[in-house]
Amino acid sequence: MSDAPSYDYLTDGAAIYAESFRIIREESDLGRFPDDLSKVVVRMIHAAAQTDLVDDIAWTRGVVASCRAALIAGAPILCDSSMVATGIIRSRLPANNEVVCHLRDPRLAALASELGTTKTAAAIELWKPQLEGAVVAIGNAPTSLFRLLEVVRDTGVKPAGVIGIPVGFVGAAESKAALAENPFGLEFLTVLGRRGGSAIAVAAVNAIASTAETTNEARTDA
Repeated sequence: MSDAPSYDYLTDGAAIYAESFRIIREESDLGRFPDDLSKVVVRMIHAAAQTDLVDDIAWTRGVVASCRAALIAGAPILCDSSMVATGIIRSRLPANNEVVCHLRDPRLAALASELGTTKTAAAIELWKPQLEGAVVAIGNAPTSLFRLLEVVRDTGVKPAGVIGIPVGFVGAAESKAALAENPFGLEFLTVLGRRGGSAIAVAAVNAIASTAETTNEARTDA
């Protein structure tokens, strides 16, 4: 058809990524972040398509180094949701690290009922044997982040770092504020307020595992 519309758009994955990162750096104030974290923040913004995300990010200065060292040493990544676990790029993990999500564990429904809580919060109980020195990635459930803080408080077990970015209207802002104000010396990265989600948490983990923005990685992610 002679009057059919035509579309002009980028089709090269590497070029799309390069332009995306250029726009992010142009529109975002990354100056307050340490160099290792700024590369992670770029990935988080890319996942959210919100350049003002930088205004709500809270962190400890050692979170990237602590999580990366733990991964290099073989630590597992403990995930609150299947979406987070599925999104982690295994080829980026430096030690073929185990990615753990217990939501399909047959014990979980009974455990949640016994504890009177959500399945995602109850799953923290199943993390306990692996929690010391692990990397924690929470992108969905505020109850899991609250329960994690309770377990750390009650047991003294300390993960290497907590990527705590649950999303929602009930408990999300409060759980992330509690993480940011935790008195346990936890290394953490979060997005304060209601915003968050699995995609942002996954982007942070993948970037911490490998912050390079090469053509090959761009093609893998696209």
